[in-house]
Amino acid sequence: MANLKTKFSNVEFKNPVIMASGTFGFGREYNEIYDIQKLGGVSSKGLTLNKRDGNSGIRVCETPSGMMNSVGLENPGIQGFIENELQFFKELDLVRIANVGGGTLEDYIMGVELLSNQPIDIIELNISCPNVKAGGMAFGIKNEVARDVVKQVRKVTDLPLVIKLSPNAEDIIKMAQVCEEEGANGVSLVNTFKAMAIDVKNRRPVFENIYAGLSGPAIKPIALRMVHEVCKNVKIPVMGMGGITTANDAIEFIMAGATCIQIGTANFINPRIGIEIISGIEDFMKKEGIKNLDEIRGIL
Repeated sequence: MANLKTKFSNVEFKNPVIMASGTFGFGREYNEIYDIQKLGGVSSKGLTLNKRDGNSGIRVCETPSGMMNSVGLENPGIQGFIENELQFFKELDLVRIANVGGGTLEDYIMGVELLSNQPIDIIELNISCPNVKAGGMAFGIKNEVARDVVKQVRKVTDLPLVIKLSPNAEDIIKMAQVCEEEGANGVSLVNTFKAMAIDVKNRRPVFENIYAGLSGPAIKPIALRMVHEVCKNVKIPVMGMGGITTANDAIEFIMAGATCIQIGTANFINPRIGIEIISGIEDFMKKEGIKNLDEIRGIL
């Protein structure tokens, strides 16, 4: 029998498949389509200290083999999540990950403090958010800025802390090492790539913020390379993501060293993609005589 059980830091997953933040809400809607408790875990919609309405104008644009989004972290805020969504979330028999973003260091600290006493299994810190006090550059671009965020947040929570890395970082290997040095229990990568689309008829950018985040199959080869590089240079476990749409994609990330994988854009293409990938991994293992994913993890 193929054993898909996976241990990430000290957290047990029934399988390595996690739904990525921002593509799965809090799981309610997808649970009407299939039993999402068959998944390994769910990373919540990105949560900020206060409620956000998100960006105005066009928010999503399809691209060849992918999509761009400029949603702007629309979410109910952490208190709104606790009051209205957490009851459903906490009753799920899977690993529950709260994805947290912020515009200031204080936002991150206060947000994580509020969540630390809740029935959450992992905090995933999204450091791709723009630092409003430093001209809008994302916290996850400069290593020393990221270091300070991780160091300060680590002080206020005993929950496992995973840092979600931006592929736009100045040096993603060093960025992962900085997170490890400051006590992170793991990293997840990659987030979306900074991209742009132009409305040629109206002669203006498609998105009001001009730039947006590119995701989907188009980014997979680059994301896979980055995951492989990071896995070779840190000891903490890695959640790999970026354009995964098939079981074969997921297996590639595991062979590159990822302990778990996250599925994002593919949820919009096929709402049942999560359980299909789990089934596909299991079929591959049976055909190849693989009893445990550790046999193939990080073999490259």
